[in-house]
Amino acid sequence: MIEVKNVSKSFELTRQQRKELSTKEKIATAVSELSFSCQPGRIFSLLGPNGAGKTTTLRMIASIYKPTSGQILVNGIDVVEKPNEAHRIIGFLTGSTQMYGRLTPNELIRYFGDLYQMQSNDFEARKKYLFALLEINEFANKRISKLSTGMKQRVSICRTMIHNPEVVIFDEPTSGLDVISAASIIQLIRDCKAEGKTVIFSSHIMSEVELLCDDLAIITKGKLIFNATFDEFKSQMTKANITEEFIERVQTATV
Repeated sequence: MIEVKNVSKSFELTRQQRKELSTKEKIATAVSELSFSCQPGRIFSLLGPNGAGKTTTLRMIASIYKPTSGQILVNGIDVVEKPNEAHRIIGFLTGSTQMYGRLTPNELIRYFGDLYQMQSNDFEARKKYLFALLEINEFANKRISKLSTGMKQRVSICRTMIHNPEVVIFDEPTSGLDVISAASIIQLIRDCKAEGKTVIFSSHIMSEVELLCDDLAIITKGKLIFNATFDEFKSQMTKANITEEFIERVQTATV
């Protein structure tokens, strides 16, 4: 379970950043007083336009960023007070994460298995499942620097899931993937739900939201403008499809 309680995040702007943003303000607020919860066995989608604060929010949940104020609990663990405990139960995927190019997928995944202190039998079984699902076996011994963007993304997903985390955070999980690989990720997310994991993901692909979403939050300019079940969202729609409804809500939001 994820509990986000009245969370805000501000960043201090450098002189160059103030110049690029044409502002004299020294502080930028990326997220403002967000509150929502994600339940086990359900898939929670966090939506918003570019710059809305989605990635900042997900990184705070993963304890990469510290909130300026508020509290985040993951399965009852305060991610600020006990980040190492939180890391053991969280899998976090983001497209901006880099991998050491001289390693092979086999070597990289082995390293992360050791990092999480996985038992050998558990590691091998988990690796076999993920390598088959993500179709990594065919390039498992090639250096990561030689892999395509889609291949690297599959390895990154495997690294995220190798320790079988209880809580999974996906930030644009199908970015850079072909249709077949993206379908594998969709299945992986469904498997996480079936296993009772807590799943939160962001995506700009509304067809993925329709396929997967149980609960939905929409943020814009760092503030929450919708938070309910996906069924409630659909029942309130006044537009022809969820894309048009999403755009309408963002454009008319008063924040």
